[in-house]
Amino acid sequence: MMADSTHQAQPAWRDEDLRDNPHETADKAKRVREMFAAIARSYDINNRVHSLWRDQAWRKKAVKLTEPKPAETVLDIACGTGDLTLAFARQSPARVIGLDFTHQMTVIANDKKQLWQSAHPSIKTPISFGDGDATQLPLPDQSVDIVSIAFGIRNVAKPEQAIAEFYRILRPGGRVCILEFSLPRNPILRAGYNFYFKHIMPRTAALIARDRSGAYKYLPRSVNTFLGREQMVTMLNEAGFCNITQKPMTFGIAVAYIGQKK
Repeated sequence: MMADSTHQAQPAWRDEDLRDNPHETADKAKRVREMFAAIARSYDINNRVHSLWRDQAWRKKAVKLTEPKPAETVLDIACGTGDLTLAFARQSPARVIGLDFTHQMTVIANDKKQLWQSAHPSIKTPISFGDGDATQLPLPDQSVDIVSIAFGIRNVAKPEQAIAEFYRILRPGGRVCILEFSLPRNPILRAGYNFYFKHIMPRTAALIARDRSGAYKYLPRSVNTFLGREQMVTMLNEAGFCNITQKPMTFGIAVAYIGQKK
């Protein structure tokens, strides 16, 4: 019997799934992959619109904080459509690799790479995109100099395992940069931000994306229930990183955590 073509797939995140902590959901990894597959084509425009075009500035700052050098290899994990990967490529390191858990994202990243290389013919840095899981990275020990992840560690089922992987593949003296959403510490700013984040953004973003996966309901809930700044620093410390710093941006909406391998 043929399946009903009008049947709608089950949303990755329903309202009842988000009443508790989504990071404790047993099949979080599967839901995250389905969610990003559903919104891949509208991911960039929603990032621009709902960050008021600040998302690109945050990524540029993250690159600057890691101080990439010409002989170094950069691995950008949870690369999405490749914005941070390509921001690193502008600094002309030896090689830049972007990996993402969702294949639909790396398809777009590869398309974007072709356009980017045509627009920047003087930059000869090899750039590659592929599929990869942050908790099981397909790279050997001590093989890269910089590991970055922008707005992705929150979506990993086991962030502590991912951070241990970052440490494993970094060479001694290598740097990690975790760029992630946070909440403003000023109570007035925090209240205004949460109103926008919980009540306005989910509706407008879902409308732009024509999204039924629940991605933009998951987003604010996942930020509000994720690790705090001190917890993130502790996790990096416990993995072995040293010289850990925090760089809040745009009133603390985003924070870059920088650490170094001993």
